[in-house]
Amino acid sequence: MSATATRAPIVKVVFASLVGTAVEWYDFFLYGSAAALVFGTLFFPKSDPVTGTLLAFGTYALGFAARPLGGVIFGHFGDRVGRKKMLVVSLLMMGVATIAIGLLPTYASIGLAAPILLLACRLAQGFAVGGEWGGAVLMAAEHGDDARRGFWSSWPQAGVALGNLLATGVLWLLALVQSDEAFNSWGWRIPFLLSAVLVLVGLWVRLSIEESPVFQEALASRAQTVKEHQPLLEVVRRYPREVLIAMGMRLAENIGYYLVTVISITYLTTFAGTASDKSKILTALLIGSAVQFVVVPLFGALSDRVGRRPLYLTGAIGLALWMYVFFGLLDTKSEPQIILAILVGLLLHALMYAPQAAFFSELFGTSVRYTGASVGYQLASILAGALAPIIALKLLGDVEAPNTTAVAIYMTVASVLTVVSVLFAKETARSSLRHDRVLDNDAEPAVVTEKVR
Repeated sequence: MSATATRAPIVKVVFASLVGTAVEWYDFFLYGSAAALVFGTLFFPKSDPVTGTLLAFGTYALGFAARPLGGVIFGHFGDRVGRKKMLVVSLLMMGVATIAIGLLPTYASIGLAAPILLLACRLAQGFAVGGEWGGAVLMAAEHGDDARRGFWSSWPQAGVALGNLLATGVLWLLALVQSDEAFNSWGWRIPFLLSAVLVLVGLWVRLSIEESPVFQEALASRAQTVKEHQPLLEVVRRYPREVLIAMGMRLAENIGYYLVTVISITYLTTFAGTASDKSKILTALLIGSAVQFVVVPLFGALSDRVGRRPLYLTGAIGLALWMYVFFGLLDTKSEPQIILAILVGLLLHALMYAPQAAFFSELFGTSVRYTGASVGYQLASILAGALAPIIALKLLGDVEAPNTTAVAIYMTVASVLTVVSVLFAKETARSSLRHDRVLDNDAEPAVVTEKVR
């Protein structure tokens, strides 16, 4: 078979994962940016600016709380009936919730019902994105070959950067052409309503791909050996160590990302006094996201050559150190230095995020891979990304004299936990995905040596 013939299917699958993931994370990140920019005044107007932003981030955090439930349910059915079907459902659910946010009346129109409806939409977003990540990275990982899995499966990760790039780009454009009054009145709705177009494109692409061949093989084997398949129970029985490792590895990556992106907006608008120039802040995020989109696949390919662990350790340690410099650069209010702060932060984050999809996929057997990877990834999101903006704002404290050192120490603690987790994990680069403790009937739970077929 020619190289072109073997390459075409994986390229198509990777493109579908990239596009769908970008759409879903465009929706998810858009909420975070809007929470930092306008939701505090629109949905919680009776509070002072910092408290209003904290309340907006409270609804933001609850979206993360729904993610593990989404990961469990989508993972359960993804491990039983297939990855493709669940990816279509998650994309539809995310699209409907995001469009609904764009249509919501504000507190001024319907009072307390406004933040309640906002919360309901955010929970639906969190539930959907909880099922998105595992399916998208597994489709790329399981269609690809062992030698280049880091490269292929990093493309859905790049889709996250692309989603943030799209969300930030739309907000940047609106800030450029609209007054603050127009943006706060109706302009903020436009990016949410534009999601409808992106969802249609994502659905069209995802419906055209085939199911994972590795999953189909495991499904056939399971039909002969396993009568009642309960993915979550099997993960708890046979892969508890791997779930804990995945959770620990997520801490520095997830906390660091939201400090660099979401908290940078809040810090510059509320603490550093650059609220009148939103375009400067969004320009920095736009450049950082664009660069990250490019480097994630490059770092993914590098992880195939040098291993997953070295890149992950470098990113975790580097981000902890950079956070002590980060806020000082923001305080200068100089656009080049703001860009430098965010760009370096996102590059260090990419060192962890690029190999993460392959790393987590390789930890779990095929029968429970969707559930295991999703549970480890999403449970950590509650402890990390969901709480990071709230904890960081509390640590910053007084607007007149923010405690940025406390936030840097917070990042350092997360990085230490991630470094320990990486050191407990085995190097998995170039290993086969055709292993499964569930299908190894002679093995004891949680201590079996994985069988490679």
